[in-house]
Amino acid sequence: MSTTPWWAAEDVWKKLAIWVTALMFVALIFLTMDSLQQISVGSERVPAYTVINKRVSYVFDEERNYQIPVIGDDAPLFAERLSEDEAEAVVTHGKKIIQGRNCMNCHTLLGNGAYYAPDLTKSWLDQAWGAEAAREQLMLQFLMDPEGNARTFGTGRKMPNQHLSEEEAKAVIAFLKWMSSIDTNGFPYNFKQIPQEG
Repeated sequence: MSTTPWWAAEDVWKKLAIWVTALMFVALIFLTMDSLQQISVGSERVPAYTVINKRVSYVFDEERNYQIPVIGDDAPLFAERLSEDEAEAVVTHGKKIIQGRNCMNCHTLLGNGAYYAPDLTKSWLDQAWGAEAAREQLMLQFLMDPEGNARTFGTGRKMPNQHLSEEEAKAVIAFLKWMSSIDTNGFPYNFKQIPQEG
């Protein structure tokens, strides 16, 4: 007769390992499905693409202890109100341009990328644009001629010219505006937004 206690038996630990693995697998599936639902476009945290037709700003949320995006009144990008399909097409085009030009080699977007150049997650609201009224035009001029319109703030760094057309630059701006509307749980921290005029 074995003197090994039941809880120390090899067979018990094998079965326990199988059950724990199976339970964690089910939990992983549940968490994956929940995450996909929360990060889908049109969800509470990731607005629909037509948000580029609205004013996007941030307010400090006392309960969450960080700034959260606020979707305001109508403020169409470049004064052109887009349908959902049109907005999705232009935002997707802007995203592909950013991917195709390897912008993440220098910039960070939603926590991914490098930190050599400014984080672009909330660049639509960045104080570097000076004033809300001039932002769209300044962004357009900068993207089409970054070397000629660079403000290096003493660093001497300049973004290389990506040779974007006006249509491509507007698509990038649309993507940046849409990305700024995503609730990123306060990331990046200590962000200070452009003064709001509306």
